[in-house]
Amino acid sequence: MATFLLDTSVIIDAINNKKTRRQFLRGLLEAGNSLACCAVNVAEICAGMRPNEEASTLAFLRTLDYYPIGFSASRLAGELKKNFSRKGATLSLADTLIAAVALNHQLSLITDNVKDFPMAGLSLYPLPN
Repeated sequence: MATFLLDTSVIIDAINNKKTRRQFLRGLLEAGNSLACCAVNVAEICAGMRPNEEASTLAFLRTLDYYPIGFSASRLAGELKKNFSRKGATLSLADTLIAAVALNHQLSLITDNVKDFPMAGLSLYPLPN
């Protein structure tokens, strides 16, 4: 089956049990797929985590496959940010890093922030409303 890289907003919604994200992600797992995160997701989640959420949040993150951000993904993220900036589009470094991990590992990205990921060749998996 497939491995899906999760955008941070999707992880936050799943942790907080919003927008039926848990059920959606559970359905993907039950269909034999895998769910993944990267260093950016972990850092963003930990930056906003409240002390009483730490144990359950870290337990959830540890259930996901982890894709490191290596040299080639880091370089690609920098190139994406630079190239879009030259076209007048401002993308965050965090989003370009997430996109680069997905592109490097040929993963589909699950996000509800499609406008933040306009990169050619990036596979975006549609979220239910």
